[in-house]
Amino acid sequence: MAAPMENMNRLVKKKEEIEADIQALFEVLKSQKGVGMKEPLVDKDGFPRNDIDIHTVRTARHDINCLQNDHLAIMTEIEEELYKIHEVARANNPQRETMDTTDASMSVEMKERLSPFLEVNKVDDGSPASTAQLQEGDKILQFGSITAQNFKSLQDIASVVQHSKGKPFTLTVSRSNTDLRLSLTPNTWSGKGLLGCNIVPLKKS
Repeated sequence: MAAPMENMNRLVKKKEEIEADIQALFEVLKSQKGVGMKEPLVDKDGFPRNDIDIHTVRTARHDINCLQNDHLAIMTEIEEELYKIHEVARANNPQRETMDTTDASMSVEMKERLSPFLEVNKVDDGSPASTAQLQEGDKILQFGSITAQNFKSLQDIASVVQHSKGKPFTLTVSRSNTDLRLSLTPNTWSGKGLLGCNIVPLKKS
């Protein structure tokens, strides 16, 4: 069990380093007149802006994109490592096999029942939501322990966020007909709130 846990600790440390690097690069963009990832680098006449260092902005944007891809990859590795740790634990405790099989069946059944109940309509650059690669237009299927089945109001979401400050939780979203699992860590940052995004309930059809 030691080896898998050592590898997990290494992966978590790498994840935190990537998140810190992304945050630092967003601070670089912020120092350039608050330029984010999408603002134009030319003025209204089509000339390169002379109020910012365009090379610095382009380099920071490129590095952020690369690091966000690295973040997705490391999260996949962490999920795989968690599965390995679970398998080792089950091998060391065969009595749990029946229970694990039942849990797995329940998980599959729950996934089949998941339906979108929230939508992201804004994500601020440099925010925890941005670091987690949440995107505008994402439909949320599961927010921590909240799903369409037990969601009552946005107060439920606020409660999850407050109780998860500084701790990652899993977020399942639907994007372009694909379900994605993201790791979101609510925390204080240079902007408002702990997430840096705007989430609204989907209208029931």
